[in-house]
Amino acid sequence: MRGKVVIAGIGATAFGKLGRDTLSLNVEACRKALEDAAVPKDAVDAVFVKTPTSKREFMYGQQLAEALGITPRMGGAWDQGGAANISLITFAALAIEAGQCEVALVCYADNPRSGARDVYARPRGEDAAYGWFSTAAGYAMIHQRYRIEHAPPPEAFGEVAVAARAHGAANPNAQLRKPISMDDYLASPFVVEPMRRDDICLVSDGGAALVLMSAERAKRLSVARPVPILGFGHGQTSAALINRPTLTSTQARVSAETAFRMAGLGPADVDVAQIYDCFTITVLMTLEDYGFCPPGQAEGFVREGRLRSGGDLPFNTSGGLLSETGMPGLQLVQEAVRQMRGEAVLQRPGAEVALVSNQGGVMDTHATLILGGAA
Repeated sequence: MRGKVVIAGIGATAFGKLGRDTLSLNVEACRKALEDAAVPKDAVDAVFVKTPTSKREFMYGQQLAEALGITPRMGGAWDQGGAANISLITFAALAIEAGQCEVALVCYADNPRSGARDVYARPRGEDAAYGWFSTAAGYAMIHQRYRIEHAPPPEAFGEVAVAARAHGAANPNAQLRKPISMDDYLASPFVVEPMRRDDICLVSDGGAALVLMSAERAKRLSVARPVPILGFGHGQTSAALINRPTLTSTQARVSAETAFRMAGLGPADVDVAQIYDCFTITVLMTLEDYGFCPPGQAEGFVREGRLRSGGDLPFNTSGGLLSETGMPGLQLVQEAVRQMRGEAVLQRPGAEVALVSNQGGVMDTHATLILGGAA
């Protein structure tokens, strides 16, 4: 089904401290995505939504469909943490290809900046032996283990932060438009050692949405810039860190292998990458698991500005979670769409293949998406 389903429209709210409920944010993002695709609301027959992390709600998918004024044939809410967004794109694409729906909305909104954040620190399965175990603490353990095994200098992590912040500074819609130097990064305080403040993503309110349909239907409707889905893949591991065979590699490897195989491509074919950057350690490990460089050698790969605009592999060209918004995942897909349309602020000239990674929990779940150039 390579290329048979396209992303026909994208839409997003502002990001930051908005003081709004998640339904209103989702509705705004969906309305903008439908306007972008030039598709009427009545054409939508599927709504797939990631559940809000900050406040769990029963039958959230049905609540959203009602708020949209839509009675879809199929849909619902899904939770795999930040990996849920590409998972929902996968479900929608498979449903369209199987003839179960024709036009699908995929969306996510949350309000942790102004709402509740009670799920960010909690006992986590067998890891509960460590007490109240925050997400940041889990990533700090992985970060520390990576340092023990591979001994990267702090500048390796700093290069990720500096690149993301530079890209966010160029994005007029980014929540944090403040570039940093390597000296700034090294001077930033530790939050959960060995992670510094600038290793950690933003906390944001906001919403984002996509419109999916078949390539054939997009042609019939004269959709202006449909972006074909070339491949996707998924991987999962134990929720408890203590049950994993290693902390320095994840099922991102399996996810990427599946997506590359479906797309008939490899790492060398990728022109621009939107890599889940909840923490800087995530980016280094994802580059290795995806095959851009051997295990333990991401330090060398990111040197000399390779991740920056104009580098070999421009990454998170709208700022990512470290600068554009802490909303997990869907905005990375939207930036990949902009790159494939040729309309990104920091456009990679001639870009024809974009890769997106999503991740959930403390590297519990992973999903990969590969997009091609707009028709």
